[in-house]
Amino acid sequence: HDVKMDMENDRPMDRLVCGDVGFGKTEVAIRAAFKAVDNGKQVAILVPTTILAYQHYRTFVDRLKDMPVSVSYLNRFRTAKQKAETLKGLEEGKIDIVIGTHQLVNKNVKFRDLGLLIVDEEQKFGVNVKDKLKTIAANIDTLTLTATPIPRTLQFSLMAARDLSVITTPPPNRYPIETNVIRFSEETIRDAISYEIERGGQVFFINNRIENIKEVAGMIQRLVPNAKVGIGHGQMDGKKLEELMLAFIEGEFDVLVATTIIESGLDVPNANTIFINNANNFGLSDLHQMRGRVGRSNKKAFCYFITPPESVMTDDARKRINALVQFSELGSGFNIAMKDLEIRGAGDLLGGEQSGFINEIGFDTYQKIMNEAIDELKENEFANLYEEENDIETKEFVKEFQIDTDFELLFPDEYINNISERLSLYNELGSVKNNAELEAYEKRLIDRFGALPKEAVSLLNSVRIKWKAKQIGLERLILKQNKMVGYFIGDQQSNFYQSNRFMSVMKFAQQNGNLCKVKEKETKNGLRLLITFENVKSIHKALELIEMI
Repeated sequence: HDVKMDMENDRPMDRLVCGDVGFGKTEVAIRAAFKAVDNGKQVAILVPTTILAYQHYRTFVDRLKDMPVSVSYLNRFRTAKQKAETLKGLEEGKIDIVIGTHQLVNKNVKFRDLGLLIVDEEQKFGVNVKDKLKTIAANIDTLTLTATPIPRTLQFSLMAARDLSVITTPPPNRYPIETNVIRFSEETIRDAISYEIERGGQVFFINNRIENIKEVAGMIQRLVPNAKVGIGHGQMDGKKLEELMLAFIEGEFDVLVATTIIESGLDVPNANTIFINNANNFGLSDLHQMRGRVGRSNKKAFCYFITPPESVMTDDARKRINALVQFSELGSGFNIAMKDLEIRGAGDLLGGEQSGFINEIGFDTYQKIMNEAIDELKENEFANLYEEENDIETKEFVKEFQIDTDFELLFPDEYINNISERLSLYNELGSVKNNAELEAYEKRLIDRFGALPKEAVSLLNSVRIKWKAKQIGLERLILKQNKMVGYFIGDQQSNFYQSNRFMSVMKFAQQNGNLCKVKEKETKNGLRLLITFENVKSIHKALELIEMI
């Protein structure tokens, strides 16, 4: 629905669809592609591997076989003649949908009327390919599909630089993949492969070094003599690799020993066990993608990460493996991507660096600086595009608010004695947006822990104070020694000082000289306007006064 709405919009679409492996992202792509072709446009689908280009080609042809739609594909396995025919067909508009690896971004690929670009498994493409895409896709609809967006893409979506849709509903009859971290053990490997073959399933064994891949296949053959074992890697002849993959999909052999060439999009419903050798050498998204090659039917699936002892692994490798074991339930790709963002930092948003200076200054500070820069552009250079957002009567001028107090604002130990529970409740309180949510939160607390003590009531009231204070333009509030001092916005040039809100605060101060005083004070950051209330002996009293304004 989101994608169709975007395609009908005047503005070019730039949407990221994040859905776990096997949750139906390709289905969204097929429908979007059909909609574009139905409206006389061509579609380009960019995929990371030659195998996936071929598999998508088969899927699209099969799904659209009863429709007047021509589909072709470009990868390194196609002959020069086939490529020339495809390129000619694209230029003349005879081919509607083309699926290809990064050959699609070459200069010799010309479209008659390209309307939609779909990027599958976007985390597999380097910054250079993405920059080339921007020249193709400057004003056409772009749909990006991924199970685990790279930190930089996720960062773009989280700060709303591109639209984001998340598919979280697993297909029916799906079971989570049981994930185990093991040391290299011939016994475990033999038992797991034998069990899988006995129940009629197939096995992937990922070994990312071509030089010893034959030895690994020989070891499996020795451990399970009745298993039919195949070997697949990227240096094989294209035709042979295609035949091998098709034979495995058709179930002609039991175990496929392969490099990571299988990780992107390969769909083998009968494969339900996967071993990943030296899992500590892979990135988070690679491991999640490979794990997603199994468990695509209604059978219980198993994934084994073979790693050296924890003491030998690097810190980051340990964090990655633990994250995958922690997030093994269905639909956890998004959580894994968030963990990746946390482990690696988000990269510089513009330019080639994949993990930038966020590590140095921390994620929150980076977000803050970034948002300030974006707001500044909205207010100045692009003010005409954001007239509604810049309306001084409705605009939120205060982004960060600080409250300093000597009152106790907390959940006392005797009220909630579990530390992690308290932390989780503080976190939840931090994300409450309005009074209705706060009341629901309060009801849940009373329901679980009983009547609120005085300190907890003050804590909830301090959240209400924060909302009201931000509305009237206060950036900081000090509640100490029976006094309440509010600091207005520090930027003297802010439009806030022209707004009716500020005028009404000044009017209140003039009419209620017995309650409060407004004056300017010299601080280390320049002159600040302050409002001071005397005789404020409780948080409840502070809330009353702020509400009066």
